[in-house]
Amino acid sequence: MALKTSNMEHAMLVHPEAMSVGALADKIRKIENWPQKGILFHDITPVLQSAEYFRLLVDLLVYRYMDQKIDIVAGLDARGFIIGAALAYQLNVGFVPIRKKGKLPFETVSQSYALEYGEATVEIHTDAVKPGSRVLLVDDLVATGGTMLAGLELIRKLGGEIVEAAAILEFTDLQGGKNIRASGAPLFTLLQNEGCMKG
Repeated sequence: MALKTSNMEHAMLVHPEAMSVGALADKIRKIENWPQKGILFHDITPVLQSAEYFRLLVDLLVYRYMDQKIDIVAGLDARGFIIGAALAYQLNVGFVPIRKKGKLPFETVSQSYALEYGEATVEIHTDAVKPGSRVLLVDDLVATGGTMLAGLELIRKLGGEIVEAAAILEFTDLQGGKNIRASGAPLFTLLQNEGCMKG
């Protein structure tokens, strides 16, 4: 939408008609039975593709954290990179990637976590978080919570203080959110929904 004012010759972009979390929820695409039967996949790419909605997403998080004295934002591979880097820029702090094993070139610490079949490992550079730093951990969604729990453990190994773990969406019918909170980390999500299809 473009608005013109008497004082400006140029048009300026404004937020969608309802600048709210509800508007963000409506923009997330739901795909049934992907990546496997029974799962209702929540696709955030329509949010990222839209200048207005991507800004809305980042702004909602900025308003939450702008006065919380964040020292660094850590993002989980890979969609946490997109959201976390934009948020760090707006908060005027640095950004740290937590990557899948074997992707970081410098000295790392690692943390493994369980998958449905087997396990996975994430890593962080040893100099990424200074002891006592106030860290915000960001991802796109919380399902089983394994990746985020591993990220929290990496930050703790380096002596960082977890301000909060944050995501766009929490699946309330899975245990991830409960497990993260039980680990002692506060969890904030803009939206809550069920990740499994009914019936």
